[in-house]
Amino acid sequence: MFRTARVRRGLVAVLLSCALLAAATACGGGDGNGNEAGATPAATSSVEQQKFAKARFVANAGLAAGATYQWIIKPYREGKFKQGADGRTFALVKAGLAGAFAYNRLKAAVNNAKGDELLSKAVAPLTAGIESLKELGTKLRSGDASAADIGSFEKVINDVKTAGASAGAKVTDQIPSTSQLGG
Repeated sequence: MFRTARVRRGLVAVLLSCALLAAATACGGGDGNGNEAGATPAATSSVEQQKFAKARFVANAGLAAGATYQWIIKPYREGKFKQGADGRTFALVKAGLAGAFAYNRLKAAVNNAKGDELLSKAVAPLTAGIESLKELGTKLRSGDASAADIGSFEKVINDVKTAGASAGAKVTDQIPSTSQLGG
């Protein structure tokens, strides 16, 4: 009995390590705008840059919002993060990946917002809130996230949506695929 528990724990540890490694590599390598390292974007006019900045902001913020709702807020409200819940470990791993993914997409959205004057002014006050989410992915993976942590994630997402709407860039939730979460 103890031997199967050890094997199971070892397997979970290996899977979590792989998930962390995948999340860490998914967060790097580009400039946050979908450009891979070494790729040079084509020159565009100022009007096109602003148009594309809003579109990229909406896409990145929508992916962050969708991942947060689908794999963090919804499972938390359903009690899947509670001790002894069925599928808790898997839900925590997915929530951790979603947290890292959402943080990465929010950082990219803020970077995209810099291309539009009105959007950059609306999003600028939110950068501190987004930075506060940096460690939440780790808390989620380890099962240490509290209701306040989940609430802060939800608040930042809603603030980004509100800021986007005030600048004419309505953000709607877009649920990323599991493969997008893993990199």
